[in-house]
Amino acid sequence: MKRREFVAASAVLALLTGSPLQAAPAGTVVKPPAKRPAKPVKKTAPAKPPRGSEKMPDEAPRNAIRLPDEPLPQWRGYELRSAISLKETSGRTRLWLPLVQYRDTPWERSFGHRWQGNYEMAGIYRDPVADMEVFHAEWPEGVAAPKLEITSHFATQDRHFDITRRGVVAERTEILRRCLQATERAPTDGIVLLTAERAVGRIKDPLAQAKAIYDWVVDHTDYDAQPRSAGFANLAGFLESGRLTGGSVVISQLFVGLCRAIGIPARPVFGLRVDRSRLFDCLGASGELNASRHCRAEFYSPGYGWVPVNPSDVRQAVLGEGMSRYDPRLTVLKKLLFGFWEMNWVGFNAAQDVTLQGSAGGSLPFLIDPVVETQAGRFDDPESGYFSYSIRAERI
Repeated sequence: MKRREFVAASAVLALLTGSPLQAAPAGTVVKPPAKRPAKPVKKTAPAKPPRGSEKMPDEAPRNAIRLPDEPLPQWRGYELRSAISLKETSGRTRLWLPLVQYRDTPWERSFGHRWQGNYEMAGIYRDPVADMEVFHAEWPEGVAAPKLEITSHFATQDRHFDITRRGVVAERTEILRRCLQATERAPTDGIVLLTAERAVGRIKDPLAQAKAIYDWVVDHTDYDAQPRSAGFANLAGFLESGRLTGGSVVISQLFVGLCRAIGIPARPVFGLRVDRSRLFDCLGASGELNASRHCRAEFYSPGYGWVPVNPSDVRQAVLGEGMSRYDPRLTVLKKLLFGFWEMNWVGFNAAQDVTLQGSAGGSLPFLIDPVVETQAGRFDDPESGYFSYSIRAERI
């Protein structure tokens, strides 16, 4: 991404978000020393007041020198309430629910959880390999109406990538290796590698390669508005079909798979929209959030660390706002969402091929919805009829 493109996108972001520039803080008024008896002295020019005693005017000139180096933190706190009611079933019933990511970041913080219900046992376990926390509860056979309510508190602020800043702390080698591996559903060879190589062409810089893949994904995919549009059975088959249509999970995983194929560590981040968007109405959520699951992505670039991208929101805005390929808003949004996350969304985890603790079934491609397991099988869709699920967020 060229510096002039970054500056232009940053300027547009400032207009969209409406963040005013901050004047430099006023100086502190220092109490002058006590007066001593005057002595006859020769008249000279008035002495300058002690440094720091001058009171700055209310409206100090705003220029590049006086602007703060970093934007002021703008944290927004939320309370997330989930309620699950299970149908009467035979045999033992188990439930798993993904929680807000437990590691604090400059754009997201978790403040804990509380829960209540008629379960036999319940608690939180941490999966160190998948780097996520999961709530787990069990009900014995014979409970007439199994139910659970869980409340989570967290805060978010917008995430920005600054191309002019380098020198971040390097990521651990084992995490980077994990984010380069092929998964059961996303190989890194064959048509996946060929597609990635065509997207980057002769570009050699990793940051520019990721930008080329991001542009390719945005230009060659379409957004599927169906709320249950999950992942693909296999990335290679998805590309071979030629019909690159899907929801946020599909589009984000496509970006991740292509990055990994040419050696760029990348990972999807599964989460939930919790608030309205300042960009476009279709990119926000309010009220019942059961259909607001949303996946984003990030890739690792040496010297910069993890860089956020959001190709699926570009495609969703195209659909929701009826943009043509020549719409100037599309050009701006495409540049903006390479390196920016509007944090009206909360991340849960970046886990793939998830094995649930205590489950009798096999691995899941990812964990973004509650999962219920009974003698009849395992279900993650309220429309299955085995459970009902409601989730709401409130700004606090």
